Amino acid sequence: MNARLLLIACLGLLPLVAQAHKPSDAYVHLQVDGVVVAQRFDIALRDLERELALDADDDGQLTWREVRTRWADIDRLSLQGLSVQADGASCAPGPLGAQQLDEHSDGRYAVLTRRWTCPAPVGTLTPVYRLFAQTDPTHRGIVRVQQPGRDETAVLVPGAAPRSFGTAVGPAFSGFVREGVHHILIGSDHILFLLALLLPAVLASPRLRPVLAEVLRVVTAFTVAHSITLALAAFDLVNPPSRWVESIIAASVVFAALNNLVPMVREGRWKLTFAFGLVHGFGFAGALKDAGLAQGALALPLLGFNLGVEAGQLAIVAVFVASVWALRMTRFYRQVLLRGGSAVIVAVAALWLAERAFDVQLGVAGARAAMARAAGEADRHVHPAEPRSAR
Repeated sequence: MNARLLLIACLGLLPLVAQAHKPSDAYVHLQVDGVVVAQRFDIALRDLERELALDADDDGQLTWREVRTRWADIDRLSLQGLSVQADGASCAPGPLGAQQLDEHSDGRYAVLTRRWTCPAPVGTLTPVYRLFAQTDPTHRGIVRVQQPGRDETAVLVPGAAPRSFGTAVGPAFSGFVREGVHHILIGSDHILFLLALLLPAVLASPRLRPVLAEVLRVVTAFTVAHSITLALAAFDLVNPPSRWVESIIAASVVFAALNNLVPMVREGRWKLTFAFGLVHGFGFAGALKDAGLAQGALALPLLGFNLGVEAGQLAIVAVFVASVWALRMTRFYRQVLLRGGSAVIVAVAALWLAERAFDVQLGVAGARAAMARAAGEADRHVHPAEPRSAR
């Protein structure tokens, strides 16, 4: 029975291998000048590959040539995903600018630039955002609009009621609160780190109050730590390489879960939580940094985003404690949930660590790419390539 339950837990965590902390975000920058709106629209290549199958040879590696040959399809997708209205009237899209790629904290993005022409000088600007509305419910568009005397940023949900810029700025704050909640709820590595810490925390005492005190110490240490580095990174004061950050985050999950199986830190777990929480804060900061927020307009979005992260974190803690409270003193909890769950977390996080540290694809995605390469090799043996003609 225990083995069956552990197998179910393992299968339930398998999807996390492929999607750890890879939220689907796109970034839109609109700059207003009279009747003209200059657009920069950054869309993640990983999202475009999923939507348009850009990887022509299916080897798991996108090349510039593969992206460039599908640029017209990418542009059509961008026009389906974003239109612009000014004071209730539609603006006309101009021709697409030069083909570009840009490096964000979570990978490469296609950059689509164009100029929209509106019927009259822009007062209120309304981006109508629909990108991936039918295919990815987790996707968000982070939109920055610059107008004379105004610089506003908001998080848009595809297909939701449009948000107008040039009016009250209040909705932007609530949008960043929602984005913070969304960010942690789809951040599998952050969730598993929390669970690895909470699994032993509920065993602190048979009584509720000491257990809640231990949980509070762990959660507070994580909150304070990631809030510090989130602010430092958002204000561009500290900028560690993204690959290092993501690798250390994966290592922190491995260590926290392994500590439940082979205790290395028995006392003062909150200190361990604080140390690793500092690194997790840099991971949270990626979405805010890539939004291109002006330094003077950063405080409110940062506060909203951080509050959202805390709200999501508290929801996870509340659900976990309520779910395991009746089981926590049983043999089932100690053997299956604590030890078995920690073993699964170690395995999943170790795979993340290998992928991030060595920039390789493992798990399902890696197997798919390896099969494609093997098929390509077999095909070359059966059908030798034609000799190149001289040029």
